[in-house]
Amino acid sequence: MIVSLVMSAQFATFLLASLILAITPGPGVIYVLTRTLSQGRGAGLASVCGIALGNLANAAVASLGLAFVIAASATAFAAVKFLGAAYLVFLGLQALRARPAEEPDDAPRSLSPGRLFRAAFLVALLNPKTALFFAALLPQFIHPSAAPLAQTFFLGSVFVVIALCTDTIYVFAAAALATSIRRRSKWRPYGRYVSAATFMGLGVYAALASPRMGK
Repeated sequence: MIVSLVMSAQFATFLLASLILAITPGPGVIYVLTRTLSQGRGAGLASVCGIALGNLANAAVASLGLAFVIAASATAFAAVKFLGAAYLVFLGLQALRARPAEEPDDAPRSLSPGRLFRAAFLVALLNPKTALFFAALLPQFIHPSAAPLAQTFFLGSVFVVIALCTDTIYVFAAAALATSIRRRSKWRPYGRYVSAATFMGLGVYAALASPRMGK
């Protein structure tokens, strides 16, 4: 089933959506940039790894929960899909209304790579919005009739890998352009529009596609 999922047009849509969401500046990106600018490239990379593991844990939790719902009832699964679509639209509206994030006035204190990893892991793991995001996004791209746990965990892992790669690129870019990035960039206010459009587009796509998916 995973092979057929990878070959489907839905998977291509998932990859594109994941890439856009991963490169759009958010709390995780701001966190790794802050660590990189304050302590260097090594600190940023340690933070990226911690965030990736925390996100993977959230993906696993969301996968288990979705698999249970799918096994329990087709009606419940359909309800989860539409609730997920509504939540994605809500995230888009929230991103549209949000003010651009401000850089902290004081740089975070220096930490060892191990402590940086643990701190970033907890930041990602204890963020309830991450699990909710996975629970909202993943059902839109799976076939409930075949191995839902394997599909959801696979898709969640793919998203985590994409985010790991883009976050790493951010770290190297921040380390190379530290002086320029410390200044307020002109493009930052527009990041929320990209994020809002992506979330809302996913929500509309999910709502329109739900009646046909899984057949």
